[in-house]
Amino acid sequence: MRLSSLFLVLGVFAVAALAAVFTAARGASYIEQRSEIDVRQVLDTEGFEWTEVESSGLQVILTGEAPDEATRFSALSTVGTVVDAARIMDEMEVARSSPPQAPRFSIEILRNETGVSLIGLIPSAQDRDALVDQVEDAADGADVTDLLEIADYPVPEGWINAVNYGLDALEIFERSKVSIAANRVAVFAAAESTSDKARIEARLSRDAPDGIILALDITAPRPVIAPFTLRFVIDEDGHRFDACAADTVQTRDAIVSAAVKAGMEGKIDCVLGLGMPSPRWSEATAMGIQAVADLGLASITFADTDVTLIADAGVTQAVFDRVAGALDSDLPPAFSLHAIKPEPEGGPQAQAAPEFVATLSPEGLVQLRGRLPNELLRTATESYATSRFGRTNVHMGVRIDETLPTGWSDRVLAGLEALVEVNNGAVIIQEDLVEIRGNTGNPDSRARISRLLAAKLGEAENYTIDVTYQEALDPVASLLDPEECVAEINGIQDIKKITFEPSSSTIDEDGLKTMEQIAEVLANCQATRIEIGGHTDSQGREEMNARLSRERAEAVRSELVALRTPPNRLVAKGYGEAQPIADNDTEAGREANRRIVFSLIVPDRPAEEPTTLEEIEAQTVPVDDATAAEDAAQDTPPAEDEAPANE
Repeated sequence: MRLSSLFLVLGVFAVAALAAVFTAARGASYIEQRSEIDVRQVLDTEGFEWTEVESSGLQVILTGEAPDEATRFSALSTVGTVVDAARIMDEMEVARSSPPQAPRFSIEILRNETGVSLIGLIPSAQDRDALVDQVEDAADGADVTDLLEIADYPVPEGWINAVNYGLDALEIFERSKVSIAANRVAVFAAAESTSDKARIEARLSRDAPDGIILALDITAPRPVIAPFTLRFVIDEDGHRFDACAADTVQTRDAIVSAAVKAGMEGKIDCVLGLGMPSPRWSEATAMGIQAVADLGLASITFADTDVTLIADAGVTQAVFDRVAGALDSDLPPAFSLHAIKPEPEGGPQAQAAPEFVATLSPEGLVQLRGRLPNELLRTATESYATSRFGRTNVHMGVRIDETLPTGWSDRVLAGLEALVEVNNGAVIIQEDLVEIRGNTGNPDSRARISRLLAAKLGEAENYTIDVTYQEALDPVASLLDPEECVAEINGIQDIKKITFEPSSSTIDEDGLKTMEQIAEVLANCQATRIEIGGHTDSQGREEMNARLSRERAEAVRSELVALRTPPNRLVAKGYGEAQPIADNDTEAGREANRRIVFSLIVPDRPAEEPTTLEEIEAQTVPVDDATAAEDAAQDTPPAEDEAPANE
């Protein structure tokens, strides 16, 4: 009896021991898995995606290559907030750092009447005392303040030649700044006169050693020019300046550029001096030079702000009116224009008939030129044009002619109203004709213009309409269909996909540029609904990936809405890691799986209508049966989870 009781007790203890071992094993396994998941999660959240995590028993093993020691330590500290430090095995490596780069050696030499200052950094191999002695000799024994610093690096190539050449330049000027770097010398100084400046610049350029980049900024006193004069001529002998004045190099360059654009060749001299009458001198003279080029044979003279434009007698009156009117309108307020056109040899009768022309460019720019009968109509014409086309898009170049025929004002205003109906074109008003021509994206434009002119001018008025419909200008016909729209968007992403900051739903700078291109495509798409699908790789927990993909898709949708895409056309959805397109075991595969996909939302098709007699009979309910079914439906209350139909 005692022996059997003993065996029973031993059996109970054995079962309890086995249960304890099993429970401990399962507990250790759970702790191991839980630790690995928690560590991976906190590392992803803090941006340490490069770190790999592995658990072995209660130990957590960290591997991977950190960009630097500080980042490695930061990752280690982050893991220590999740598991005990005694359980962490650090097997992370640190990327090798590149060798230190040599500093940029340079010397700034400042010379004035009180002495010379040396500021900068020189290599330790250079004899500092010898350099100071050289500076004293170049500055005729002036006091030298040495503020140089030294770095223990090799002497860069070209350094010695640059220093010697810079000291030669220092000898020339009593007040100057010489900047020296390897293979580069810059000299800033003032010469006594313009001729002295040219001589010194030629000498410094000639003596510069091979391989030295030379920058010269040498100034000289400028003469006072009164009156400040420019005269540009185009005649049988070609293009020339009889006089040219500018206040700065930039102004001179702008004038020279305008002359070259007008067809002038060869060397162009323009004196730099003081006394320029307006800060808009270069702008005004460039306009005058272009006006002479537009006339072909003419001259223009600027004497301070008085401007005289003289056209050749052979220039037609219509061209003269257009060019002179445009110049008079465009010149800055301080300038006053006096335009002269000699009578042609045939007398006044040889002059062209009056006309008014309004042109609309494809870019939306409007030019108004020709003749108007009075200032009142000029003001009304400009006001109407600016109200329809925008103030910055309207350019006035008209002249007042009180001898214009009756009805001219009505024709001009009706013509401008007709011009609104075309995308680009022109309105020409003549004594016996109103002509409308151009291109339009509205197939009804010709009919609308015809009705407008008939109502404004009367049926007896002579007018012609030469307006062509172009499908490319039609804002509806030129829209992309839904399939083309989605294809173009995904084509943009094939070149540069939308990218985000690491482990974030914030679109990075490159991604924002891609978004702008996508928004431009969506603006040209037919009304369609598009799904924005977010996808991730399989790194991290599935729940986190699902949330991140959804947040990224929402971020893309918000950015497109901010770029004026209608929000009701966009639906954001996150798929997480559920739809990979590549192998998640490789970096390239994971990169491919992290993506945003645009897809067309196709509405559900309505049930097809019956087409055969059998189908019609199968769907037909006898009248009595239909009535009974309707009564039964009215007597049946809605299900608890079903809302009434009107809700």
